[in-house]
Amino acid sequence: MVIGILKVRIRIEGACSLKEKRKVLKSIKDRLGHLNISVAEVDDQDLWQASTLGIAVVSNDSQFTNTQMDKIMDFFYQHTYSEVIESYREVVHI
Repeated sequence: MVIGILKVRIRIEGACSLKEKRKVLKSIKDRLGHLNISVAEVDDQDLWQASTLGIAVVSNDSQFTNTQMDKIMDFFYQHTYSEVIESYREVVHI
């Protein structure tokens, strides 16, 4: 089993309230949903313009896992409502 782990901290452009932040995060989660991954906000819940997302990809193929994580990071870099501040990536073989 291969587990891909991403921790992505983003700055949310123009969010002036937690409600606006949740709207952007819901959009991100919905658009990433077709990749069959798990996404959760793991830090910065009380900040309006920042969020840290934990993302997990589980597979039996490390090449597939790496490809999925590349797609996820490409999405974040192309997303117009957010900017990647920092990211952490790890692949674990069990």
